[in-house]
Amino acid sequence: MSIENKTVIISGASRGIGRATALLLAEQGANVVITARNVIELKQVESAGPHGRVVAVPGDVSSESDMQRVVETALERFGRIDIVINNAGYGVFKNVDEITVDEWDALMDTNVKGTFLLTKAALPTLKAQGSGHIVVVASDVAKRTFAGGSLYTASKYAQEAFMGALRKEVRPFGIKVTGVYSGLVDSHFHAKGHGHETSQNWLKEEDMAESMLFIVSRPAHVVIDEFMVHPLEQEY
Repeated sequence: MSIENKTVIISGASRGIGRATALLLAEQGANVVITARNVIELKQVESAGPHGRVVAVPGDVSSESDMQRVVETALERFGRIDIVINNAGYGVFKNVDEITVDEWDALMDTNVKGTFLLTKAALPTLKAQGSGHIVVVASDVAKRTFAGGSLYTASKYAQEAFMGALRKEVRPFGIKVTGVYSGLVDSHFHAKGHGHETSQNWLKEEDMAESMLFIVSRPAHVVIDEFMVHPLEQEY
């Protein structure tokens, strides 16, 4: 199914997977509304996309008013919303007794509350349309844990539970929900940074963008509930 002239909202789109996905979907003819806190990088993504296809709306996913403004901008510019990709997120990796309360609250605000707020803002429109697709970029650690990952994995398990309940609520309205569970991706997310020699065989940001395109371009009667992808060198 073509995504030409579909309207897509992507959070966390100033860099990494969000940026790569925004540019690929725009190249495929979609209208893409992107949001993130880094205004300069967000505007660079807007400029890099096909003329008029990418619209930057700076915002914080933990702010209800910001996410409402993103949705309103999409409707004002393009008249509808077809796809919402909840991609914003980051990690803190420490032992439990080393995690501060501020670190806990800030990460949960972005990874979990942010997913809730953008989804909530878009839902009335999607329900009224009787169609739509909500994608949540989680992680394979939504299904496993590891030492030092209590905070990050807790946020991803929360996203997993949120999606499970949401999927049951919105399917009667013709709305799809997909969870994306990736392994190691060569991006800024990791401590050694993008392009480090140790991550040469990891998934690329473009691999994730192509995965996203595949997910959202299935025929109307097909929904991919869960999509797990790893680099070949990573055991799972």
